[in-house]
Amino acid sequence: MLRWIFLLGGLLLSLTGCFRPAIPISTGPKFPIDVFYENERPYRPYEVLQEMESRQELPLDRRQNQDGRMLSRGNTMQDKELLLAKMTLDAQRAGADALINVKYTYYTTATVNGYLLSGQAVKYRPEN
Repeated sequence: MLRWIFLLGGLLLSLTGCFRPAIPISTGPKFPIDVFYENERPYRPYEVLQEMESRQELPLDRRQNQDGRMLSRGNTMQDKELLLAKMTLDAQRAGADALINVKYTYYTTATVNGYLLSGQAVKYRPEN
């Protein structure tokens, strides 16, 4: 009887090892260089190449403001990821290996949405 329990247990373990979820699990967007937010640090030594900044103000659209009431504010997560993707490409063109101290701030007034995305483009130093 004990032999059958071990055999069944081994069979179940081997079946679960082959399991793949039907929906792929995403870990977030992939960028061409490393991205570290303001509370994170690269694990390698680096030198700062340049400060990076992107800012813009856009008028509110109809879905955000209706009958004088604010229905939604700021950018969507997809908009934010697109802005960060553009900044990483700009940093990569400048020779950077990573973008550090990334900060994203948005604001909404009665008439506009605004944002400020900033960070530092850095080049990793060779490791000894």
